[in-house]
Amino acid sequence: MKTTTRIPEGFLFSVTEAAIKKPGRKDLALIYSAEEAVMSGMFTTSTVKAAPVKLDMKRIKTGKGQAIIVNSGNANACTGSQGMKDADEMTALAADMLSISKSRVYVCSTGVIGAPMPMDRVRGSIVDLIDGLARNTVDDAAAAIMTTDTFPKVVSKKMTVEGKAVTITGFCKGAGMIQPNMATMLCFILTDANIAKPALDAALKSAVKRSFNRITIDGDMSTNDTVLVMANGMAENRLIKKSSDDFEKFAKALDSVCYDLCRMIVKDGEGATKFVEIEVKNARNEAEAEKAAMAIANSLLVKTALYGNDANWGRLMAVLGYSKVALKEDKVDIFLNGLKVASKGSATGKDKEANEKLKSNEIKIVIDLHIGKGSAKVLTCDLTEDYVKINAEYRT
Repeated sequence: MKTTTRIPEGFLFSVTEAAIKKPGRKDLALIYSAEEAVMSGMFTTSTVKAAPVKLDMKRIKTGKGQAIIVNSGNANACTGSQGMKDADEMTALAADMLSISKSRVYVCSTGVIGAPMPMDRVRGSIVDLIDGLARNTVDDAAAAIMTTDTFPKVVSKKMTVEGKAVTITGFCKGAGMIQPNMATMLCFILTDANIAKPALDAALKSAVKRSFNRITIDGDMSTNDTVLVMANGMAENRLIKKSSDDFEKFAKALDSVCYDLCRMIVKDGEGATKFVEIEVKNARNEAEAEKAAMAIANSLLVKTALYGNDANWGRLMAVLGYSKVALKEDKVDIFLNGLKVASKGSATGKDKEANEKLKSNEIKIVIDLHIGKGSAKVLTCDLTEDYVKINAEYRT
């Protein structure tokens, strides 16, 4: 299968069917770098962590990696010591067939929590993955890791470092349980950039702060949230360090990849009909702006009002009040898709026009607190009956 996505030098992909949750779809993927890569990662902040997360958090300390094996359909979370053995075995099987160290193989899982991994089917399927290495594309891998997602999410950016072409390509899955305050459910970013580990860590931390940390679909966090970045250096550019002139260029490109992936996740929110961007401006500081925007994004009353095309700006004021951020009610301005619905904390009399504005499938809410210089944007979606139905039937 051909792909229009630009792939960084040296990365290969393979997918297969292991019938982990049910037969009839590809649910196991392999990412492999021809050269050992510098690795950076961020993981769920939940105190309940899946076995693959625990394993990867140990291995990421080496800063090196060469392969990632990913499955959908089973989270391998809350599975005790057997879950850890299964995660380790998955990496060991892949490492043996790839003739690389087990410590250089990472594993990620997504799906139902609390169910044992069906290793009888997974073992043979890993053999199939290795045998078929390079037969698939990054788009195939993005499709194989989906659960309730409705489309694969892939983004690619190009840049030049001293005449050398460098590519950053990311793919992820996520449509529900999205408020990770870290990353998203699963995200893999691949680059052929030659970059030092401290620089890669810094760039990822910065990118995650303003992208994956600022999206919410339902206010829930997964046990499996993971972002892994592999940089194999095969672009042969001059080494990018935190102090080098090229660092900001790389970091900006990584920011762009992460933010575009976030937009895809929110647009694919379970049952969602509207993509919503919430911007809080002129708060006391950036942290307070983010706190206020996230509170609004997680409000069920706000999300249902957006679904119903009800420009009930009073709900936004109520959320601001209980968010506990510094504000003065008589200074707050609120805009819905460019229309000012509240001025200095009071109605502008334009609710009817605002209701029409909300019929768009993309909504921008801007709240100006007029008390400082801090600002932040959070992405979310509306809440519909379909969200309830999807999650009520998730295990069936």
